[in-house]
Amino acid sequence: MTNAAPASSTGSVIGRYRWRICAVLFLATTINYIDRNVFSFTILDTTFRHQMLGIPLDQPLTEDDLARFRVIVSEMDAWFKYAYAFGFLLAGWMIDRIGVRKGYGTGITVWSVAAVGHGLVSSVLGMKLARGLLGVGEACNFPAAIKTVSEWFPKKERSFATGIFNAGANVGIILTAIFVPLIISHLGWRASFIITGGVGVFVLFWWLAVYRKPHEHPKVGAAELAHIQQDGPPEADKPVKWRELIKYKPTWAFAICKFMTDAVWWFYLTWLPTFFNSNPAFETKLDLKQVGIPFLVIYLISDFGSIFFGWLATRFIGLGWTVNKARKVTMLICALCVVPIVFASMTSSIVIAIALIALATAAHQGWSANLFTTVSDQFPRRAVGSVVGLGGLAGGLGGALLAAKVGFIINTGGYVPLFIIAASAYLLALLIMQVLTPKLAPVELKNA
Repeated sequence: MTNAAPASSTGSVIGRYRWRICAVLFLATTINYIDRNVFSFTILDTTFRHQMLGIPLDQPLTEDDLARFRVIVSEMDAWFKYAYAFGFLLAGWMIDRIGVRKGYGTGITVWSVAAVGHGLVSSVLGMKLARGLLGVGEACNFPAAIKTVSEWFPKKERSFATGIFNAGANVGIILTAIFVPLIISHLGWRASFIITGGVGVFVLFWWLAVYRKPHEHPKVGAAELAHIQQDGPPEADKPVKWRELIKYKPTWAFAICKFMTDAVWWFYLTWLPTFFNSNPAFETKLDLKQVGIPFLVIYLISDFGSIFFGWLATRFIGLGWTVNKARKVTMLICALCVVPIVFASMTSSIVIAIALIALATAAHQGWSANLFTTVSDQFPRRAVGSVVGLGGLAGGLGGALLAAKVGFIINTGGYVPLFIIAASAYLLALLIMQVLTPKLAPVELKNA
C-alpha cells in the first residue's frame, strides 16, 4: 500500500506542505506550554518557596507560611494571566497588520526571553514582572496559529489541523512533567527556567525558514494551492478595526465562551501539581519527584482528545452535516465529558481523580479546537487574528480573575468549589453560544 498524496478532482496530486506548516505550529505550541508550565512545578520546590517567602532555607515552613505562599502564587499567576489577556488583544491586532510570519516570530522571541528571565530574579516582584512579560509574548501563539490555519487549510480541514497543533499544548505539559522535576532536583529551580526558555530559539529559526503565504510559497504546487483555496481566493489584507468587530454577535459568542472555559484550563495548568501534592481528601499524596506521573496520563489522554474531537467535527462535515451542527454537537459531547470532574475533588483515590481529570482535560482540548475553528468558520481571514485576540483577552481575564482567588478558595473551602465551576462552565458557555450564534453563519463585514 502506497503513501502517495491524494489526487484532486482534476487528477493532479495534492501536495502535503500545509501539514509541514501544521507541524511547526505543533512544535511552537509545545514550547509555548513548556515555558508557561514550568512555574507550576517550581512552586513545589522547597528552595523556591523559602526564597519567595524570604525565609532562611534551614527554617521549616509552617502551615501559616504555606497558606501565605499559596496567596503569593495566586498573585504571580494573576500577573501572567492579566498580561496574557491584554497581550492577546495586542497580538491579534499586530498579526492582522504585519502578518503571521513577523508576528509569530516576535511572539516567540519575547516569550523565550521572558522564560529565561524567570531564572534570573530573586524576589516576588521580579517573578511577577517575568510572569507578566511571558504572558505578553505567549499571547501571540493562538492568534498566529489560528490565522495560519485559516490561510493554509480549507474549512473542512481546519478543526482537524487545529486539533493537531493544539495537541502540542498537552505534549508541552507532558515534557514539562518529565524533565522539569529532574532539572530542579539536579540543577535547581533557576536552571529549569533558563534551559526550557532557551529551546524557543530553535522554533524561531524553523518558523522563519518554512513560513510564507501559500500563494507565495515555492514548495506549494498548483493542485495543493487549489485545494487550500477551495472556499475562495485570499482576501485583501486590509485589517478590521476592533470597534467594527465588537458589533457582531459571533465576536461576543467566542469571547464569552473563552472567558468561561479558559479559566478552567488555567486552573488545571497552575494548580494540579499542588492538588496532587496537598489535597486533604487523598489517602496518599505526591511529592515533586512523583507528581509528574499523573501528568503523563492526563495529558497523553488530552492529546488524544484534542486530535479526536477535531477529527470528529471534520468527520461529521464529511458525512454531510452543516458546519453549525458538526461543531456544536462535538462541543456538546465535550461539555458533557467535563461534568464528572466534580467528583475528582471528593474521591480519596488518586487513580479515580486522575481518570476524571484526564477525561475533562481531553474534552477541554477538543472543545478548544472547535471553539477556535468557529472564528475562521464565520469571519474572513483578514479579521481572524483580531477576533481571536479579542477572545483571548476575555479568556485571559477570566483566567486572571479566578487565579487571583484560587489560593483564598483553597484556604477556605478546599478544591470542591473549583471543580464545581469546572463541571458547569462548558454547558453554560455552549448555551450562550447557541443563543448568540444559532447558525454559525458567515459574517459580512460592513467595511469590506
